[in-house]
Parts: sequence; C-alpha cells; structure tokens
Amino acid sequence: MKARRKWALVLVAACLLTSALWAKEIPFAEPEAVGMSSAKLEAMQAVAEKMVDEKKVAGITTMVARHGKIVHFEAYGHRDIDERWLMERDTIVRIYSMSKPITSVAAMILYDRGMLQLDEPVETYIPALRGLKVYGEPECAEPKRKVTVRDLLRHTSGLTYGIFGDTPVDKMYRQKNILSDVPLEEMMQRLAGIPLLHQPGTQFHYSVSTDVLGHVVERVSGRTLDVFFAENIFKPLDMRDTAFYVSEDKRDRFSRCYGPDPDGGLKLTQEIEGYGFLRPPKFLSGGGGLTSTARDYVRFCQMLLNKGHLDGVRILEAETVEEMTRDHLPPGVNAGQGAGFGLGFSVQRQPDPSGQVRVGEYGWAGAASTFFGISPQDDTVVLILTQYMPFNNEIPKTLKPLVYAALNEN
Repeated sequence: MKARRKWALVLVAACLLTSALWAKEIPFAEPEAVGMSSAKLEAMQAVAEKMVDEKKVAGITTMVARHGKIVHFEAYGHRDIDERWLMERDTIVRIYSMSKPITSVAAMILYDRGMLQLDEPVETYIPALRGLKVYGEPECAEPKRKVTVRDLLRHTSGLTYGIFGDTPVDKMYRQKNILSDVPLEEMMQRLAGIPLLHQPGTQFHYSVSTDVLGHVVERVSGRTLDVFFAENIFKPLDMRDTAFYVSEDKRDRFSRCYGPDPDGGLKLTQEIEGYGFLRPPKFLSGGGGLTSTARDYVRFCQMLLNKGHLDGVRILEAETVEEMTRDHLPPGVNAGQGAGFGLGFSVQRQPDPSGQVRVGEYGWAGAASTFFGISPQDDTVVLILTQYMPFNNEIPKTLKPLVYAALNEN
C-alpha cells in the first residue's frame, strides 16, 4: 500500500509539473518595479477590506497588473458567510455581462479569418431575423437600413433587454420570455416577431445584442458557443475555470451571491442562488452566462492589452484589437458620461473628473458587481470581483481612483 501511494504521489507531482510547464503564468512583481506605489495599493486594499467589514459586500477580490506583471492580488471576506468559507484567489464567480467582451472576441476571431463581415446584415447569418420592423404607433415602420454585425457589437441594433425598461417593446420581450433557458436558435425565433425599439445605428441601447452575436458565432463557425469558446479562447489562453456552468468538482470554490438585508447587513439573493450555473444550460448566453476567476479573466485582459496575444499564442490580430477598442458610436451618441462604445467594450473618450476611468480605457462590468478596466496609456489592468446584487457601481468608483493614484507619474 505504501509503495502504491508513493507512486501515486510521484504521478501527481509529474502531472503538476507538466501542467506548470505547459501553462506559463503571468508573473508577479513588486509594484515599485513597474512604477507603482506599494503603500498606495495597500491603502486601496484597506478600503476594500473595510467594505467587507462594514457588510457592504461579503467578499471581494482585487487585482492589478502593469507592464505584463501582477503587482496586486488579494481576496478578502467570504464566498459563503454561513459556512465561513473564505473568498480566495481561485474563487469562481458569476461574471454576467463581463461575458460580452469574450463573445465579442469570438466574433472578431471569425472576422480575422474572413468568415464574418462587420457591416453585413445580421439576417445574412440568422435568416430567422429577416424582415424586422421598427416599433411605431399606429403601425411599425420599415428600417432605414438592416441591423448589422457592427450594430450588435456596439449595441446600436434596436434590440432591448425587456427587463430594464417598460416600453411596449420591452413588454413584448417579457411576454415572449426572451431570457429563458432555451437554445439560442429558439431565442432567435422568439425575437423574430418583435419590432426593434429604434432605427438601427441611431442610438446606443444596452440589449440582448451580444446573445444574438453569440448565435452568429454559432452559425458561422458551425460550433455551439461553449465549444467555440473552449477551442479558440479558453484552451489557448489556459482559462481553465471559465465556463457556462460550474462542474461538480469545482463547486466548493463557487461563491454565493449576496444582496442587502432590509434589517441591515447582507442576505443571500435566493432567486440568483437558484438560477443556473450548476448544470449545463440550454441558453448559452454570450451576453451574461459565464463564470470565471480573477486568474482566468486577467489572462483574457492581458491578451487584449498585448494587442491580441499572450505567452506566444495569438488570439486576434493587433489591428483587430485596435479596431475593437476605439469608439464606434455615431456622432452625438454616447454610452454614458464621456464614454463611447467599441466592438464589445465601453471606451472612455473624455477625462473623468472622479478619476475612476482613464482616457482610452476600455472595459465593462457584470450584474453581480464585477468590474474590469484596461488602460493602454498606463499599460494597466484593474480587476474587481464581488458577488453582490443589485449591481453596485460605488465599488469601482471608490477603488479604481485609488489604484490609479498608486501610479508614479514620473
């Protein structure tokens, strides 16, 4: 028995060594080595920990990378308050709409291969969406032009979500249960009978555009979205814990989701706890269906900051990343104060008085209060992960300026 156990340990060690050799991790460095202040990053972390201590969030992970090196990576609080399970560096979280940049990258991979054209009508790839009208009273109108793939990427399609507004079109989305657990093909069939909220290309309106884009990826590639992600993004970048659901062997690392308790403190968001992520879904939501870890997502971000490559693996052409990360909204249209929108990301066009966002920074957030920002001018990635709903923008507004204050401007 002892000999068998010894050989088993040798085999495990060999597998770990092989894995370590195969997956080159992003290196760590002292902040001062990349022009940042350790003291100021520690001050930022103290504020993050105070949020936990004051029961504003149950747990929080903060990560900062600069010049291709991780200079700050801390987890604090709990992923499960009742069980006293700590939030750890490898805790798996729901990233919700931080799935959108991944789906956008998938589409642009097909663009790089010449298989997808940005200004091609979406109906070319999804015939079910042929003939969409624009909502109007007393009757719907013909669109002045077709919805394009570019419209999906920058949220100017005229689609909506159905859960954030109360327009007649939003009500139709709810009546047809657009965001239910059905295959993307069936979702397209349900969308087909609903008019657009506005003329394509005229307004920024956050919507199910990226879920439709996910089905474009499926139709063009001949792969289901989970398979395409795995083959073309997750495996090449070694994003080993990113998926549409958390497998049985990883569930002890999956964080629970909390929200405000009317009596003070935090309580489990039961409706979120009972929704998906523990079994393979029918609805492969490229708009909000993924789970991930800080380690995985920073690899995705670093690939983008590197203009499409990481550790010798190229995912996108450099010119494609540059195209994705510039503002694509029409003149006079914005996605927030001082913000435009690229092909999958918010892009900051103007200085932000709060210091939360740098000019040229691109990124996005997720419904459970997860955030990322990539600042090319600073060669920096900032990642903040919690599991708190409803969405709380005060978290990055508080922490990100403290990260940027840690930059040594000289």
